[in-house]
Amino acid sequence: MAEWTSAVGAAQLARQLRAQQQRPAGPGSRRPPAYRALADGIRLLVLEGRVAVAARLPAERELALALAVSRTTVAAAYEALRAEGFLESRRGAGSWTAVPAGNPLPARGLEPLPPEALGSMIDLGCASLPAPEPWLTRAVQGALEELPPYAHTHGDYPAGLPALRRMIADRYTADGIPTMPEQIMVTTGAMGAIDAICHLFAGRGERIAVESPSYANILQLMREAGARLVPVAMEEGLGGWDLNRWRQVLRDAAPRLGYVVADFHNPTGALADEERRRALVDAARSAGTVLVVDETMRELHLDEDVAMPRPVCAFDPAGSTVLTVGSASKAFWAGMRIGWVRAAPDVIRSLVAARAYADMGTPVLEQLAVNWLMRTGGWQEAVRLRREQARENRDALVAAVRRELPEWEFSVPGGGLTLWVRTGGLSGSRLAVAGEGVGVRVPSGPRFGVDGAFEGYVRLPFTVGGPVADEAAQRLAQAARLVGAGAGAGAEAPRTFVA
Repeated sequence: MAEWTSAVGAAQLARQLRAQQQRPAGPGSRRPPAYRALADGIRLLVLEGRVAVAARLPAERELALALAVSRTTVAAAYEALRAEGFLESRRGAGSWTAVPAGNPLPARGLEPLPPEALGSMIDLGCASLPAPEPWLTRAVQGALEELPPYAHTHGDYPAGLPALRRMIADRYTADGIPTMPEQIMVTTGAMGAIDAICHLFAGRGERIAVESPSYANILQLMREAGARLVPVAMEEGLGGWDLNRWRQVLRDAAPRLGYVVADFHNPTGALADEERRRALVDAARSAGTVLVVDETMRELHLDEDVAMPRPVCAFDPAGSTVLTVGSASKAFWAGMRIGWVRAAPDVIRSLVAARAYADMGTPVLEQLAVNWLMRTGGWQEAVRLRREQARENRDALVAAVRRELPEWEFSVPGGGLTLWVRTGGLSGSRLAVAGEGVGVRVPSGPRFGVDGAFEGYVRLPFTVGGPVADEAAQRLAQAARLVGAGAGAGAEAPRTFVA
């Protein structure tokens, strides 16, 4: 019986390894032997979760041809990985990736650290803030008071509680987009909404156009659903969508779905203007592509001078081309796993029917809590607190990074929760590994790309402020010095990496 559970092809592995070398490792860095550089590259891919544990690697000859190196180089790299515990082999079964004993398995997403680990580690991996009290407590208390009538029912509402569907529909109507409750399905967070959409519209092997970069967890969700991701490059800085590239991809690739974040894009923070929104909807409609628009950051505009464009669904109010996804997780609290989809009634009916084979429905108590917040005005007050906290954290983090790492480049977004940072020629993957060793956890750029893109970037969320932001920047600067000096890339690099 084979010990491996998946396989990575020689061409795919070569692309991922070359992407790591697109930027130099930094001034003063040592150039390791070719076999050592190859072993380090594969190890980083495993630590980053971009090559799965228990994935069969190509044969030595195949990888040597794909990389245009000698077979001896590949053989030496594999032997080094075996010695370090990152590779196992058996005659007749090949070689497959592993992690050394005592190392945590790398995860594919950006899961938050467990609370017990937060004392010694500054977590910049998860773009979520603590609950905006007292509004969480008040919402739960209000929900408990309204629960008794629902407790006398079966509690199974596949489309969501009627009261919450109506409340969400009324919010869109108040924004100038007439919406019926029949156009709303309540889901278990935005991830639950997008997972349901992908399973309904994009079967295994279907193409999905995605922004490049894009939200890492959604990219992984789509990969695991068997989708073929088609990246569409964003403009530099906060420019947002490149409409010429989108038109070309929609015309040439004919993707079944397109996934976009129009409002304070994750990770770049870009805000698409109204002209781009209208043009993208028109292009998608002409191509027969359904747009999935992620609005989870929409309410997090942080600067007074930010003029918010109309939602993308304003240019397709019927909801046949634009499926809008919203959530309480970013605007309110990540622990409040309530999301929703706005679409045409027939699409909602199909999503609800398909849901019976997945999670059945969303917890009633949490739906009542969100409905209470929206009905009483508590939502607006909680979001106001969330904006103030995110703004203060953003300003503190920007100042600290500029002071400690003046060679790093970024544009400061007017909203959202993330800063997309070019790391001055350093490898984002190596920074992530070195950062773990000095007490700061940061996701590297390749997590937000397809096939190893964005090696020279990291994402920094607005989750810490004040002295903690200062300390986080100092630890990042220490990690950068280690990577620039060649540490963190070789065998002496920290081993305790959690994705």
